[in-house]
Amino acid sequence: MQRQRLFWVFSMELFLMVSVGKCETGKEEVSAAKSLVWGPGLRADVVLPVRYFYIQAVNSTGENVTSSPGSDTFNVVIQVLSSREHVRRYVPAPLDRNDGTFLMRYRMYGTASEGLKIEIFHHGQHVGQSPFILKGPVYHEYCYCPEEEPQKWKDTVSCPAEEEQISSDFTNFPSIDLALLLEEVPNRFGDRGIVHYTILDNQIYRRTMGRYTDFKMFSDEMLLSLTRKVRLPNVEFYVNVGDWPLETRQMKDNPLPIISWCGSEDTADIVLPTYDITRSTLETLRGVTNDLLSIQGQTGPAWCNKTEQAFWRGRDSREERLKLVRISRNNPEVLDAGITAYFFFREEEKELGKAPLISFFDFFKYKYQVNVDGTVAAYRFPYLMLGDSLVLKQDSKYYEHFYRSLKPWKHYIPLKRDMSDVIERIKWVKDNDAEAQKIARSGQALARELLQPSSLYCYYYIVLQEYAKRQTTKPEIREGMEHVLQPTDNESFCNCKRKADIKEEL
Repeated sequence: MQRQRLFWVFSMELFLMVSVGKCETGKEEVSAAKSLVWGPGLRADVVLPVRYFYIQAVNSTGENVTSSPGSDTFNVVIQVLSSREHVRRYVPAPLDRNDGTFLMRYRMYGTASEGLKIEIFHHGQHVGQSPFILKGPVYHEYCYCPEEEPQKWKDTVSCPAEEEQISSDFTNFPSIDLALLLEEVPNRFGDRGIVHYTILDNQIYRRTMGRYTDFKMFSDEMLLSLTRKVRLPNVEFYVNVGDWPLETRQMKDNPLPIISWCGSEDTADIVLPTYDITRSTLETLRGVTNDLLSIQGQTGPAWCNKTEQAFWRGRDSREERLKLVRISRNNPEVLDAGITAYFFFREEEKELGKAPLISFFDFFKYKYQVNVDGTVAAYRFPYLMLGDSLVLKQDSKYYEHFYRSLKPWKHYIPLKRDMSDVIERIKWVKDNDAEAQKIARSGQALARELLQPSSLYCYYYIVLQEYAKRQTTKPEIREGMEHVLQPTDNESFCNCKRKADIKEEL
């Protein structure tokens, strides 16, 4: 398994070797035999809402192709092995990421009991090690068939041994007293939008506190999805489904281990991937266009053909956004910033005007993207990082689960909190185009690694695992909790062999 992980890492490094500082013209000849294919979607035992893998175009001399060889370079055919099985599946064309790599996605709507055959072609010739045989069963997303050995699942999905942000978050909580939480959480945060969960025997139970808990749909669905894949630890915890992190107590005041979608320097909340990233992972290829995978094939023109301006659009959720628009008015040749909707500073609309909405994919027509906080961290940031524009990020006390891995001047350009240096920074990147492109590509590469679906499932699991380790008493199904049931799926056959094996052993 370690060898498999090393191969993935090595392959990732190969496709991240891209040209910088020049505009590629013409198409390179691609060698079908030498091109590379890798990723979790080539394994039957990695179950995700959407399975995916990567293709790296390689030329006849063994060098990676570093610009688009054409969106129709590769053709992928995915079939069930048994002619007796009729399994619905959605197999769109490979996404051209415009750097010589392609992202292939497919969604299963039934279990292929005998398995799948994946063929990848370039001009009728098999690519790399194609065909790939995935020996069945290949389970679909809604098949309840959890791996009974969590470490085996973590190894299969290539989860890291630890996550730096998770280790930091739990430093404040060497032990967790569930009885204390049961008393204090409702008193302190009961009106803020809290979902109280208990997971017992891989079943989920919950009760809600506060008026605004509709976003529990995202935590519900992710937890249900996890329980279908791996047996979760018995654990009892509290999720804040509002925007702001809640726990402001210091260590000396015994903070409570509240789980939130966003963290800050002045709070002690344990951070999970945001509801938006969670939704994106669950809804990929299911009617959502701005998801973390599809965005990778919609990054606009090549670097040399992008408009040499910084770009920003958004609503008026923070004063710095208004300031950015004023700066833009005085420097229109380098910065295009506009407010698209007014909620908090309606009186400013007359002065600043209202910018028309544009497609998010059109953002990437511009070389530089400005990221400014909203009410908390701007949840658009991960999508900007996945594009191939350079992100200029405002200094912020707020952070998402993956920020700790990012380094200023390596993955993005830092901006002062008050935006006073934004024009200076834009002029610098315009004057240092090759370095700007290098930083943009480095940030994009890291975002692709950190924000892939398998990484998010690992992150959720490790948070629950670390929480469970620290419980000083056993979790219970509390008064007022309801059983959160798995969705019914009468159309998709699921014969869980792991489940059958356990019964036979008993």
